[in-house]
Amino acid sequence: MSDHESGTDPSPQETDADRRRRRAVFLRELAEARELRDRVQPRRAKAARLRHAMRMRTFRW
Repeated sequence: MSDHESGTDPSPQETDADRRRRRAVFLRELAEARELRDRVQPRRAKAARLRHAMRMRTFRW
């Protein structure tokens, strides 16, 4: 599957700065969406935090 088929068609003149800027915007929006979901579904968010904490405790370095 080429870049064009997957919907990500980076233009050849795109710079690293452009890519980092778009990535920063995406990550900011993702964090905002997670915060909103956590406010709307506090029980599910708490369960997800507990699952994540358990995963981190049992992870072997």
